[in-house]
Order: sequence, then structure tokens, then C-alpha cells
Amino acid sequence: MFTGTLSFDLLLGDVRSLKEKRAVVRPIVAELRRRLSVSAAEVGGLDLYRRAEIGVAVVAVDARHCGEVLDTAERLVAGRPEIELLAARRALYSSTDDLPPPVDHGEAGHSGASEAPASP
Repeated sequence: MFTGTLSFDLLLGDVRSLKEKRAVVRPIVAELRRRLSVSAAEVGGLDLYRRAEIGVAVVAVDARHCGEVLDTAERLVAGRPEIELLAARRALYSSTDDLPPPVDHGEAGHSGASEAPASP
């Protein structure tokens, strides 16, 4: 299993308020979700009205498919005339990458506290 992420740093055109910013960013996020079946959200620059960061994530069975989806997402965003794409950063993660061990939350109803062995 592979997870691909893509982060877009955007400069918005003639935008003078956060309300106008939402009117530009929300349709981009909605189109990414609808056309590519990815997770997408505005993830940075939330208080800046002329800048935005949009994050995209996709999960696929192979790296090639992740790359194709992220390529399509980048072309879709870069082709929007009302914005300027300043940077696009991508990462690809494999389920076999060295990750920290999963957290064991214990059995249902168990507090998760370890019990000390009984002393002899």
C-alpha cells in the first residue's frame, strides 16, 4: 500500500478579503475531491488572504497509481487561471517504510496501565 501527498503553495489573484479567498480556494478543493477521489483541504496560510496552501492525499495499491493521481492533481491546480502555483511538494510513503510500532490501546474496557508482576 502506498500513500502519496502533495502540498500546493498558491498565490491568489485579485483577492482582497478572506471571504474572497474562500470563493477561490473552496472550488479548487471541491474539484480535486470530486474529479480525483482524493482527500483535499486548505492546510496553511489560513489567515492570509492572498496566499493559500492546499494539501492532497491519495492511497493506492501501487506507487505508479499514486504518482499518476498526484500528477493529475498538479496539472489541475496549475491550470487554474485565477491563481499562481508557487510550489508543489510531494511525498510518497510505503506501508513497508520504517515506521514506529503501532500503539497498543489494549482490550476494550482496559485502562491501558501495565500491571506489575506479583513479587515472590
